[in-house]
Amino acid sequence: MPLSCSQRSLPSRSHLATCFLLSAAAIVLPGQVLHAQERVPVLDEGVAALEEIAVVGRGSGVKLLAPTPYTAAPTGLNLTTPNRSGSRLDLSPLQTPASIEVIPGQKIRERGQETVQEAITQNAAGITTIGAPGNGLGAYTSRGFAGVNSVMQLYDGTRLYVGAGTITYPFDTWNVDRIEVLRGPASVLYGDGAIGGVINVVPKKPVAVPINAARAALGSDGVKRLAFDSGGPIGENVFYRLNVSANQANGWLRQNGDFSNLAVSGAVLYQATPDLAFTLSHDYGYQEPLRYFGTPLLGGRIDPRTRFNNYNVNDSRIVFEDTWTQLKTEWTPTANITIRNTAYHLKSDRHWRNVETYTFAPSTGLIRRTNPIEIFHNQEQIGNRFDAAFKGELFGFRNEFVAGFDVNHIKFSHTNNSPYRSETSVNPFSFSPGLFSSLDPTTLGYATSSDQYSLFAENRLVLTEQLSLIAGVRYDAPTVRRSDPRTPSAGFTKDFSALSYRFGAVYNPTPDSSLYASYATAVDPVNSLITLSLAQKDFELSTGEQIEVGYKQLFWEGRGELTLAGYRITKDNLLTADPLRPAVSIQVGSQSSHGVEAFASLGLWENWRVEGNIALVHAQYDDFQQAVGGGAVNFAGNQPISVPARVANLWLSWAFAPHWEARVGVQFVGETFSDFANTVRRPSFEVVNGSVDYRVTDNSRFSVRVYNLLDEVYPVTGSANTWLLGRPRSVEVAYNIAF
Repeated sequence: MPLSCSQRSLPSRSHLATCFLLSAAAIVLPGQVLHAQERVPVLDEGVAALEEIAVVGRGSGVKLLAPTPYTAAPTGLNLTTPNRSGSRLDLSPLQTPASIEVIPGQKIRERGQETVQEAITQNAAGITTIGAPGNGLGAYTSRGFAGVNSVMQLYDGTRLYVGAGTITYPFDTWNVDRIEVLRGPASVLYGDGAIGGVINVVPKKPVAVPINAARAALGSDGVKRLAFDSGGPIGENVFYRLNVSANQANGWLRQNGDFSNLAVSGAVLYQATPDLAFTLSHDYGYQEPLRYFGTPLLGGRIDPRTRFNNYNVNDSRIVFEDTWTQLKTEWTPTANITIRNTAYHLKSDRHWRNVETYTFAPSTGLIRRTNPIEIFHNQEQIGNRFDAAFKGELFGFRNEFVAGFDVNHIKFSHTNNSPYRSETSVNPFSFSPGLFSSLDPTTLGYATSSDQYSLFAENRLVLTEQLSLIAGVRYDAPTVRRSDPRTPSAGFTKDFSALSYRFGAVYNPTPDSSLYASYATAVDPVNSLITLSLAQKDFELSTGEQIEVGYKQLFWEGRGELTLAGYRITKDNLLTADPLRPAVSIQVGSQSSHGVEAFASLGLWENWRVEGNIALVHAQYDDFQQAVGGGAVNFAGNQPISVPARVANLWLSWAFAPHWEARVGVQFVGETFSDFANTVRRPSFEVVNGSVDYRVTDNSRFSVRVYNLLDEVYPVTGSANTWLLGRPRSVEVAYNIAF
């Protein structure tokens, strides 16, 4: 019997999203009968003009102390917008000695970027994705370094520690207020795993003026999207925000191409006194992503006849379920003191059951399918972050100082059917996907329990109105305990420690420009820290350092913004093969990168705007040996796997007639390699996306969007035998309304 939406059983494939689409359609779409107390023009895809305000109405006169009272402008680079990703001192990019971008949620949704991955890679300078179903679709490259252990991801300033190389939340952009991207080492702010940069997704916050909005979309490949956003006061001193988004599709693959997801984000702000505020937020994410692990190469290329084939089995399954609960407290006892505390509980449950490896065998003309993998992740993290900020004087100069701590406890279990034996072969062009079959049972492989505490401090000394010095330091001390029921002797307890720091100077020749220089250090784990194996426990954290200089400028009365940065990063203590014992790893390797990045935004006329960025990077292994054919080969001088030397984005918007606006964007990613020897190349590619919006009324908009307009066949990531292809050309229509 089909499940009804009221039954409380475990969710089946697409069940949650289907229930939401049906019920929300009945509630939201006839929403013209629901009247807000105030109507505001639609500036965004369902987001009202007023995202954050400082004072509530209704004559209360109470100050609204939302924990992040900053609103990103919908256009430009937001060089004057304060943020907390580049500094804990609430500095703007102009005041920060680092490369930081603030990407507004309004811009993201106007450009039709439905996933966080699209929003980052199509907007941020130099960031590319290597996301795949195995890593949760959330892995990136930045400044020559790749993967979830080198490019950290945060949600509202909080980090879920990486478990077994996987991050699965956040993924949807409907509830995003902005995305803050910090490029370069950031361990001084967030700990290990951030030598390439940090991505912080900041959700929408409670508001004081009522907001109600909805979006519905239909597209090719059976795409269906529905979302709503609501916020406002629910009492004199209580305010809320609720966002719900669901997406479904049949998919572009001939076999097993469907996917679905559901994202719910809610927050309540209680203004206890004019100086004290509490915000309780809860976020839930459910994903059944595309069960696609790539298209095998035939003769070193993609055969047009196999482009839309999925070689996974019929009963394959991928399910990611995440919950994030945070209680934030902000107290300003005086104008010069601010105390913040965040208590959080994060949980992630993941399940994979797939055949994941496909190789074409020329001798038989068949696709050899191996690695029937079933894995469960169960991860739970409880923690608390506290900091206190002070403004005053030091040696007669204006000074800002912040200090605090972060503590957490993480439990992780990995259930699997290792060693993943069994194989089948199928015809590349005509085949039955078959069913999952493994020679090995699925049992608990290992479990870990980790504790971590950190102490951090940051200071800004303002020497003159034009010159300031900024410094920061952080000490991390994680402890990892691992148990292995299959091999009890493989259990261990390991303590780590790391000290990171940053020094920088910012000089403002004018109020609208800045020159900066900085030196920063960082640490990365040799693998996901909370899932280290016995063979990795005696290795230290890899260390890195960066020197960066840059220039930032607003001009043309704010209609133009420009940033330019140059940097050099070195990373030591990489795992390499012992030249005398190639099967044994030693920690003596090194890797480096240097490059330049430029970003510009120009409002050319009243109805034209162009934004673009380019990143040029030379990354290489400096000392990196791997076992090859019974010996050890040093790949010094070679380009790291999956790291492109050139990345660029260009967006042009044109309001060509009253109520009409067109946009076109081009994403370019340079050539990459799939092997250490740089013999297996993945080609460069350009993807063109476009849209046309028609503003039906002041409160509603109709949009037509085309993705991959030129139907480019390109690899998002891949190996020597398989490419994970990006989606082909597709079209969507969407209707957005505020009421």
